[in-house]
Amino acid sequence: PIKEDFPVSSTNPYGRSKLVIEEFLKDIFLSDNSWKISILRYFNPVGAHKSGLIGENPIDFPNNLMPCLSQVAFGNLKKLKVFGDNYETFDGSGIRDYIHVEDLANGHLRALQELVKKPQILTANLGTGKGYSVFEMIKAFEKASGKVIDYEILDRRKGDIACCYSDPSYAAEKLGWKAKHGIDKMCKDAWRWQVSNPNGFS
Repeated sequence: PIKEDFPVSSTNPYGRSKLVIEEFLKDIFLSDNSWKISILRYFNPVGAHKSGLIGENPIDFPNNLMPCLSQVAFGNLKKLKVFGDNYETFDGSGIRDYIHVEDLANGHLRALQELVKKPQILTANLGTGKGYSVFEMIKAFEKASGKVIDYEILDRRKGDIACCYSDPSYAAEKLGWKAKHGIDKMCKDAWRWQVSNPNGFS
């Protein structure tokens, strides 16, 4: 599991952009320590609001796993693209830490409550501390939707790693925060959003 004090680096432009912003914020605090800064490191936000009124609405073709699963189950996409089934993981697919958006929102509130106490810069992981493989996510979404998810295996993407999940213990200690929702609710809420909003917000 990844802790906040691990050495940081990036394997792709998206990761590099996050790293640059973190460095920028740290430089601000070093130059003026009256700032109140929170750096929250997300681990794959998924799901939707339980009402089904707010959810992930990709502008174009979805790039993340959960909306792709949802689109395939709904029939908007024919197959899910699984990038690699030969990783050194228990089932060969990549493992990631997925967090429900409601837990993520609560993490922001807890961080703000901490920041009002005093000027500081804090860095905290917001994740569940548990990794799920792509194939586990497929099965979970099939259960939530009652649909069969067709998929095809493609080559690994450059820069992708086999396994990545958080150690959220600092967020529990510093912010009094812990993720409450598991994979079943993540998939159930994402599916409710998809069915309730077949064309997104349009």
